[in-house]
Amino acid sequence: MKLRPLHDRVIVKRLDNERKTASGIVIPDNVAEKPDQGEVLAVGKGKILEDGTVRPLDVKVGNRILFGKYSGQAVKVEGEELLVMREDDIMAIVE
Repeated sequence: MKLRPLHDRVIVKRLDNERKTASGIVIPDNVAEKPDQGEVLAVGKGKILEDGTVRPLDVKVGNRILFGKYSGQAVKVEGEELLVMREDDIMAIVE
């Protein structure tokens, strides 16, 4: 990957939601909701605090995370849609 996020930003790849209901009905792409889970692909160095020190991020590359549906900024890199978001936009790490 050719992206290196700055400061407290992370690069996230959305994980696909199931496109079929429990009863077997296929949900078309145009009505399916955007997934709110993703995998962290890259992280910045950390958040710069008021005193000038850097606090490292809690998330690491490879973590599976939960975030808001409209969090982050979508970018396309090498034909793949990714999200760039701040660590504050991440709600939880899935363990």
